[in-house]
Amino acid sequence: MSKRGSLPIVGRPPGPSLRNPPSIFNDVIGPVMRGPSSSHCAASVRIGRLARDLMDGRIERVLVEFDPNGSLATTHTSQGSDMGLFGGFLGWEADDDRMVDSARAVREAGIDVEFAIRNIGATHPNTYKLTLTSADVRHTMTAISTGGGMIDVVEIDGIEMSLGGDFYCVLVHTGSDDDAAPLMAYVKERFTAEQVILHEGPGTRLIEIRAQRFPDESVLDELCLRFPMTRINRLAPVLPVLSRADLQVPYLTSEAMLAYNAEKDLTLWELGMEYEMARGNLSHDQVLDMMRHIVRILRNSIAEGIRGTEFADRILGPQSGGFKRAMESGGLLDGGMLNRMILYVSAMMEVKSAMGVIVAAPTAGACATLPGAVIAAADVMGRAEEDMAKAMLAAGMIGVFIAAHSSFAAEVGGCQAETGSGASMAAAALVTLVGGTARQAVGAASVALQNSLGMICDPVANRVEVPCLGKNVMGAANALSCANMLLAGYDPVIPLDEVIETHHTVGNNIPCELRCTAQGGLSVTQTSKFLEERLAAGGSG
Repeated sequence: MSKRGSLPIVGRPPGPSLRNPPSIFNDVIGPVMRGPSSSHCAASVRIGRLARDLMDGRIERVLVEFDPNGSLATTHTSQGSDMGLFGGFLGWEADDDRMVDSARAVREAGIDVEFAIRNIGATHPNTYKLTLTSADVRHTMTAISTGGGMIDVVEIDGIEMSLGGDFYCVLVHTGSDDDAAPLMAYVKERFTAEQVILHEGPGTRLIEIRAQRFPDESVLDELCLRFPMTRINRLAPVLPVLSRADLQVPYLTSEAMLAYNAEKDLTLWELGMEYEMARGNLSHDQVLDMMRHIVRILRNSIAEGIRGTEFADRILGPQSGGFKRAMESGGLLDGGMLNRMILYVSAMMEVKSAMGVIVAAPTAGACATLPGAVIAAADVMGRAEEDMAKAMLAAGMIGVFIAAHSSFAAEVGGCQAETGSGASMAAAALVTLVGGTARQAVGAASVALQNSLGMICDPVANRVEVPCLGKNVMGAANALSCANMLLAGYDPVIPLDEVIETHHTVGNNIPCELRCTAQGGLSVTQTSKFLEERLAAGGSG
């Protein structure tokens, strides 16, 4: 019998399978956002913004359909998919401070949004099917959230494609068979493009032009005059790092990276730097400045959480301030650096639950494990902001390997995909922070991920708070332990690449009810259901 969440999982199989290699700032450390879930909130903002561009900014009505067998049927409201879509339809960024009021704002903008749960033939648990209309235009779009805020638009107007928001994209629609060949020739001659792709569908053709910037208006005007039956849409990128044709990166597995490093003796953060410079066509200073900016956001979020946060629609109130007082008064067991990590992890999770600004690193549900561990350790040791940024780059390199060969999406792989990945990344970052070698950092990442295999995702009351807080704390403790083990010479035994391959396989084998569907584990306890009803009625947890 079919159950919610029982869709076959179309995850990323072992081996490089992405449209383009992952970017540290696209796929791993980011986006900067508000809301409980990156795969719900940030991804839906990006989907909504592309939908807005497809409609040239003029949307009057949207039908949003979710498959009853996917995860979004039960979680789209409580975990922020609706909120994110509304913000995207309005053209907002994922960290916009108006996001919590996006439902009201979209109504005031005159956009009528209807949600329907029906069989749409989805093959991925995070599938959005949109039908967008205005007075004179109608478009359909199907997109999937692939984890950590990343998306893939897989259909526009019945035409299959794969559009990730990492290019300036011009779509040229033509319904005439006679126009297709000369139009393609014209586009290739007149446009400065990274890629030009002809898509064919029932009764129509669509030319997709991917570029580093939009063409001059004069070129588009000339195209419309020469081919009067065409329609043009401009879709701006929604990712911070653009892709390009024939993109090459120096390594995409830890084995290849360590072989590359055999005679260079670079640290993991330096290897992460080389990777991201090649991936994004960025300078050394640009990469470091981008990560410094991320670290400043993270530090501000931690400070905000410790000061105390308020938000009605959540289970847990502010607790990190009480932990800080107990820590300072000697009321806790001596946990050393770990106690500071618990404080920072708690603070970050409270900011997330209060709709404050966070960084999905690698996801919103696991937003606290990596920064909580790294920034706490750096503060205890008196390290500078630049040291934190370098440790985060090392973590990003581990995240690239996971993104390329497994998944960060709890809907695909359970919480091992989120907090498990965060712990693995944090272990490598901590080794790097104290001057460990790249091989030691990779070994620590391997052991931390080994320790996380099989972790389920079972949010209480459909909120990303419980048991998420405890799992983020556990992830930081796991990272600290594994970092010290490898620094002391422990043997990780299983190479990281093999652990990531197993991570992918185990994730696909976790029962569907235990992959962020609110259909199993702690999600279906009596207390969870009671809290869900109370919150739905407008009461606090």
